[in-house]
Amino acid sequence: MSDSGLPRVLGVVAIGGIIGSLARYGLAEAFPHGAGDFPWATFATNVLGCFAIGILLARLTPRSHPLLRPFLGTGILGGFTTFSTFAVDTEKLLHGHAVVALTYFFGTLAAALLAATLGEWVGRPR
Repeated sequence: MSDSGLPRVLGVVAIGGIIGSLARYGLAEAFPHGAGDFPWATFATNVLGCFAIGILLARLTPRSHPLLRPFLGTGILGGFTTFSTFAVDTEKLLHGHAVVALTYFFGTLAAALLAATLGEWVGRPR
């Protein structure tokens, strides 16, 4: 990619990131959780995001518009998924809620991997 294309890529990533982050924020506000509770909104965000990433990677081809992957993948889905919050939630739960923390940790990993695989399968051109 030439240097002249970099501002366009950064622009679409930024716009996509805003959209994805706002969607994640909306989900977190719609489904809040208390201390010691399973963080369902973060879990659902990451699993849904991984499913969408699987579909995206299966559907995009070298002939797709060059800004589509940065906008949808890095931007929207990168802003939507939140594995940093997943890590913080797990760490907070470990202090007094170890069973919930371990269920959340391993459940998220398993569900996210399964969702990405399923998304790739669903998105694969037939």
